[in-house]
Amino acid sequence: MFEDKILVCKDCGKEFTFTAGEQQFYADKGFENEPQRCKACRDAKKAASRENKVWTEVVCAKCGKTCKVPFAPQNDKPVYCDDCFREMRNA
Repeated sequence: MFEDKILVCKDCGKEFTFTAGEQQFYADKGFENEPQRCKACRDAKKAASRENKVWTEVVCAKCGKTCKVPFAPQNDKPVYCDDCFREMRNA
């Protein structure tokens, strides 16, 4: 059904292959747009994004443990540590 396709990275301008398997994955997930960056540029963009996050120290609204979150909490919304957040999401 799908065939490998050559695309051009919008950041570095190099060609990269959008494989048939990747296209199937995109279709299965409902993604409508093809990737615009090669793997190296996607990884670099993700790494830069992680480095630029501002981490804020907060107290978990459920267990009281101190933790850091990658966003500035709003005063009217509770913030949870990873463990409590995961527990509540899985419940």
